[in-house]
Amino acid sequence: MEDFHKVEEFIKIAEKNNISLAQVVVNREMDLTEKTEEEVREKMRYSLQVMRESIEKGLNEDVRSMSGLTGGDAKKIEKARKEGKSITGDLFSRILANTLAVSELNAAMGKIVACPTAGSCGILPGSLITVADENEFTDEEIIDALFVASGIGIVIAKQASVSGAEGGCQAECGSASSMTAAAITYLMGGSNDEIASAAAIALKNLLGLVCDPVAGLVEVPCIKRNAAGSSNAITAAEMALAGVKSVIPADEVIIAMKKVGNALPDSLKETSLAGLAATPTACRIKEELLQNSL
Repeated sequence: MEDFHKVEEFIKIAEKNNISLAQVVVNREMDLTEKTEEEVREKMRYSLQVMRESIEKGLNEDVRSMSGLTGGDAKKIEKARKEGKSITGDLFSRILANTLAVSELNAAMGKIVACPTAGSCGILPGSLITVADENEFTDEEIIDALFVASGIGIVIAKQASVSGAEGGCQAECGSASSMTAAAITYLMGGSNDEIASAAAIALKNLLGLVCDPVAGLVEVPCIKRNAAGSSNAITAAEMALAGVKSVIPADEVIIAMKKVGNALPDSLKETSLAGLAATPTACRIKEELLQNSL
């Protein structure tokens, strides 16, 4: 099996065998699981279906978290978009609405795809599917882009981490944003080098992002950070497709992210002991939720 631990290796395998980055990931999965290519693709096809369903439910159902802290924001963005009130344009507003829809569904204990984590679940589907639908790509083309996102996720997980408890939110929303930027760049016909640059730009833009969930719940500020992660992914993909290169190679950015994560104090890695979680309002919310649970 031709496995890879670095973005550089990922690309070299594709170019050596004259295959796409998506096919590299498919082949790896076939070897690991001993499944056929159709079985591997069918599994990803199911993930895409769940992503679409998550967007639909988040936008059209009464989604509210058990804490009552989150829910309904995706509908607000969608309503403003339909009323022509967006300052960024129709596509970007749809991306934000779809991203929030998936994230809010997660907070409400709905069915989502963790890509790579539940806390960052809205970024990839909210961005990739919206861009794909806008440009009328087929599901099979989207599935290939999802495999490319998976390849970047594999590398980040191997070289660093995708866990907020280990590396802060940079490891969750940062990784998801990097995966998404790579997937969109691939979908839009970007070269392998452009895909790598998109992944690097997205990740370095969120370097140092802390994990400080209010009351220990994956709701505030996590959901809005998903929207920021989507915004960042689109920015990185747009830059890379225009020929803007990351000065620091993707693999070096990933290692830097790991070192930054190691340097972060535990209070800023999902323990809710610092950052936004330690603000007066957050402490009041935590106390109220505790009282309501008694």
